[in-house]
Amino acid sequence: MQHLLSGVLLGVFAMTAQAAISGEEIAYRAGDTEMKGYLAYDNAVKGKRPGVLVIPEWWGANDYAKRRARMLAALGYTALVVDMYGAGQVVETPDAALALAKGIYANPALRRERFTAAEALLERQPTVDGRHLAAIGYCFGGAVLLGMVREGAKLDGIVSFHGGLGTETPAQPGAVHAPLLVLAGGDDRSVPPEMVEKFRQEMDAAQADYRLIVYPGATHAFTNPAATETGRKFQMPIAYNEQADHASWAEMERFLAQVFAK
Repeated sequence: MQHLLSGVLLGVFAMTAQAAISGEEIAYRAGDTEMKGYLAYDNAVKGKRPGVLVIPEWWGANDYAKRRARMLAALGYTALVVDMYGAGQVVETPDAALALAKGIYANPALRRERFTAAEALLERQPTVDGRHLAAIGYCFGGAVLLGMVREGAKLDGIVSFHGGLGTETPAQPGAVHAPLLVLAGGDDRSVPPEMVEKFRQEMDAAQADYRLIVYPGATHAFTNPAATETGRKFQMPIAYNEQADHASWAEMERFLAQVFAK
């Protein structure tokens, strides 16, 4: 899937190149499965730094997710794009993506195994301070992260960009240990207002430390510059929203700075 980036994103990517960003594929295992992630960090930064996991959209660990990892590296973090499907699989059609995503949604144990394998990999990188880890996720990736949150994942912070909020196993009081930043689209048909409100009630009941921001007019996949074209091609209700994209990334920057400072 080809991704056309906005001027601001291109500007950030140009800055990452000047900052000596290193990006490389990295192989690891989750159980018996060979995984292929992508590690990004700034060679100009000395010493260890916080690490950030990047859980991709349901298309897999594609170029868009890798570019976001490099943007995180430009902020001074080491970022790892997580392979949730195995062998670094990337797909181009909604049907293929749904088939792979269903395998993760239907198998919490598999989701947990692949997430924790990536977490352990990032933690042991020589550029990472393993005491400070966070994670961000897009769409499917956001849903994966919230699933881990409900199971008690202990990270410094978790950010969901237009992720699925629904669940059949709500978080129990005291179960949510990581601070959350949840960024949703006001016109996201996949996450309608009633689901957003139910999520809010769930987090309140669980006594979670969370912030929920809804961007008016933003649809599903609002951070991805390729979403509008993809939506037209496959008749999907998704579109890029430049204002919401930039605003949500800025919120993430502030959030990560705050949680890593604790």
